[in-house]
Amino acid sequence: MEESTQVFSVDKLKAAIECMLFVTPQPLAIKQIAEALNLDEATVEKALQELRMDYAEGRGLQILHIAGGYQMCTRPEFVDCITALLKPTRTRMSRAALETVAIIAYRQPITQPEIDAIRGVNSDGVVKTLTERNLITQMGRKDSPGRPILYGTTEEFLNHFGLSDLSRLPELTDVTLPEPDQAVLPMEQPAEAPEK
Repeated sequence: MEESTQVFSVDKLKAAIECMLFVTPQPLAIKQIAEALNLDEATVEKALQELRMDYAEGRGLQILHIAGGYQMCTRPEFVDCITALLKPTRTRMSRAALETVAIIAYRQPITQPEIDAIRGVNSDGVVKTLTERNLITQMGRKDSPGRPILYGTTEEFLNHFGLSDLSRLPELTDVTLPEPDQAVLPMEQPAEAPEK
């Protein structure tokens, strides 16, 4: 990287970062901002933190740390205003998709047969849809017979659910996901006799 020939005052640097965050639909890493401005990461991070403090109160926007980067977003308390203006057509995730992405998020890397065993149904279509939406991705293959594909979540998953990283997933305190081999009832169980 070349030495910076551009000298920024703190206010001008914050304004430059603000512009970059405003025009970018995806979270920006400090490294990306620093490279674009030809500055060191420490200088950019300090200015970014000051800018976040500027946005902390009394603004309709906020700067969030999401998916390993920073993104300018509207404040949740103004969602009704935005919805009234834009009237978005939002595609909802089905219960099956939410269930499947939750299993993958908490158990990754995980194979589709393991997902199917936990859910008790075939997940081909759901896995395909989640992959197309870039919420999950193939992470390799499991070293077992048939070498099934391993799935995990993506940065888009973090962005979609507003998480900075996977450690921010809620704790599973009340719900316990069964192990894949515990999720299927044995075939030997006798069927109950119908009442007469």
